[in-house]
Order: sequence, then C-alpha cells, then structure tokens
Amino acid sequence: MTQVTLHASTSRARGSRNSRRLRHAGDIPAVVYGEGVAALPVSVNAKEFRHAVSGDQGLNSLITLEADGKSYTVMAREIQRHPVRGTVAHVDFQVVDLNRAVIVEVPLRIIGDAVEVRHADWEVDQVMFSIEVQARPDQIPNFIEVDISALTPGASIRLGDLALPEGAEAVGDATLSVVATHTGRVAPTPGAETAETVEIAEVPTE
Repeated sequence: MTQVTLHASTSRARGSRNSRRLRHAGDIPAVVYGEGVAALPVSVNAKEFRHAVSGDQGLNSLITLEADGKSYTVMAREIQRHPVRGTVAHVDFQVVDLNRAVIVEVPLRIIGDAVEVRHADWEVDQVMFSIEVQARPDQIPNFIEVDISALTPGASIRLGDLALPEGAEAVGDATLSVVATHTGRVAPTPGAETAETVEIAEVPTE
C-alpha cells in the first residue's frame, strides 16, 4: 500500500469564525486523535488533502501526517461536508497502528454475468454497495469483487459467500446480509404478454 505525506499546521485557533477563515483561505480544520494521543487541533491544505485521498484506496488511504515536527500514521475517519457545496468542512484523523486491525468500509464491485437469471428474464439487484471489513491498515483491499456468474433465479449472494483477500474479515452476519439477489422480471416490451411480478421479502442487514 502506498503511503502519502500530508503536512498540517498546529497554529489554528478554535471557533467557528476561525474555521470559516481557514476554509476561505483554502484550508480545512481538522483534529488528530488516537489511543495514547491527546486530541490535536490542526489544519491541512484542501488541495493536498484531496490529493492524499484520491488514490485507489480513497478514504482508506494511509497518510503520514507531519505536524509540528512530529509524524503520525493516520487515516481520515470522519469527514464533515458543506451541506450545499459538498466541500470538506472538517476532518478527523485517527492515529493507527499498522499491526492492529481497524474496521473500514470497502466498496463492492459486481463482476460476471448471471446467465441463468438473464435467460429467465430476471434482473440482478445489488442490495449492498459496500461492506465493513476488519483488517490491518496495510491489508485493506481497494474493493471486493462480487461474482454473480453462479447466481440463479430464487437465490441470493450473501456476505458469507464473498471471497475476501487474505487478512480481511467481513463485519456483520454472514447468513443474513444479502449482497445481491434478483428483483422481478424484466419489464415486457409493448404488445408482449405481461410477465408475472415476484415480490422479494426484505432481508435484514447489519
């Protein structure tokens, strides 16, 4: 895993007015926290932060945060955005230990062709688009593939069916959490015989 470096300033003053000034100047107010680390208010350049989390790992990127002559290995754990513009308004950086697992959200990527579902004029419904995974920071996958090739009408792919990379463990109920299933038949073309609609009971997820 590539680790990027992000420079932070520790000179920011607290308060909403000062935070607005920082954002207007192109910086983001933030805080660094973690086990054995006192909460440290900092600010980072908005462009540099976007660059730090723009790789394949996204918000799960490992970051070397340099602040006041010290270096912290962190991850961006909580991001607050402007309700209208969507720009980052505040970031919580958590100090992590490369030897200890963390829980993160990893996107799911559908692959394959559910031939039997398609031939039966059904559609595949992706129920979950990301899952929580427990892994060491340097073993977090960029994404997890969901192969739907063997999916058949009436069946579902559940959390326990996913092939996770080494070192990663799914968080949640493997038997109840449905990742992908089928959803009713494909809508008929005009003039064709109306197909039966099948309702799928909602399955609880964690």
